[in-house]
Amino acid sequence: MHSPVEPPSGPAPQAVPPELREVRFEHTANFPAILEQLGVSLLATTYQAGKLGVFSAHHGKLVMAFHNFERAMGLALKPGRIAVGAHSQVWFLRSYPDVAPRLPPAGQHDACYLARSAQFTGDIHIHDLAWCGEELWIVNSLFSCLCTLHEHHSFVPRWRPKFISALAAEDRCHLNGLAVVNGQPKYVSFMAESDTKGGWRPTKATSGCIAEVPSGEVVARGFAMPHSPRFHRGRLFVLNSGHAQLSTVELATGKVEVIAELGGYTRGLGLWGDLAFVGLSKIRETSTFGGLPIDAQRASLKCGIAVVNVATGEKLARFEFHSGVEEIYDVQVLPLRFPVFSGPYPHRDGGEPIWTVPQS
Repeated sequence: MHSPVEPPSGPAPQAVPPELREVRFEHTANFPAILEQLGVSLLATTYQAGKLGVFSAHHGKLVMAFHNFERAMGLALKPGRIAVGAHSQVWFLRSYPDVAPRLPPAGQHDACYLARSAQFTGDIHIHDLAWCGEELWIVNSLFSCLCTLHEHHSFVPRWRPKFISALAAEDRCHLNGLAVVNGQPKYVSFMAESDTKGGWRPTKATSGCIAEVPSGEVVARGFAMPHSPRFHRGRLFVLNSGHAQLSTVELATGKVEVIAELGGYTRGLGLWGDLAFVGLSKIRETSTFGGLPIDAQRASLKCGIAVVNVATGEKLARFEFHSGVEEIYDVQVLPLRFPVFSGPYPHRDGGEPIWTVPQS
């Protein structure tokens, strides 16, 4: 059963300043209740609007804040640290537990994350990010590889699909997603087994794959622009974006099982217990999205976040943008109730800088 939908509201108190972008939205009444019951917040990136959105619940109400990160893409979370993939760099935020209690409303925030550093990579078309131990692994779509960072180099190539013959800035297969298992890169998603510049585009509606790392063996084929592989509770989940689906892959056979069909281009997947938080996007110009199964539904597609019970396939709740945001890239679950963020451009975010200095 779906909960009643609250009327559209916005711009929210913490939304992007109105002189930059009006954000209008609606959500089912139980959306903030789910966050509050779980004791979590959601992080979502939108490269189209260049924002990191933070969704929390406080006293039964949804609290939203937006922070500017140019072409925000993949997110990687670990205790005390968050990495945000952006246009030509990766930003790093650190947690300051001693600062959070002092921020208004005093004593109610359980975390404070501040942007502390960034590493320039150039525009390598960063997609998913993942922490593997202390190393940050990056899906480098332009060079069709997985890479890590180095202070003296743009990036360090670490793995590429076995059909990719050379390292080249040609986006040959549109490698985009990364799932980590036991602290190691394990599964990736890409659009086609192509070794030519932009070769994934003509067959994108049927040629998407999930492959194993490091062997490069394909474990499932036939997706329409797959994204966001995630390994959770012994199961491999993937978003079959061009079909608006949340699915699982049976690793032994490659069989794909659809859990739920959702009303948007599915991309961005956070998992917590039996719940999946799935990013939904509208689709834009036909050069990228034309010919997909959901292209016929273009006018009715939604942008937002759907909450699905992965055990039953039931659609429990949703959040929907009506203006200001049209595309979601990543969605991650942050195990904190009411965090504060301060990004690299606090004034543009409508906030004030948060300063930290050593104790004398």
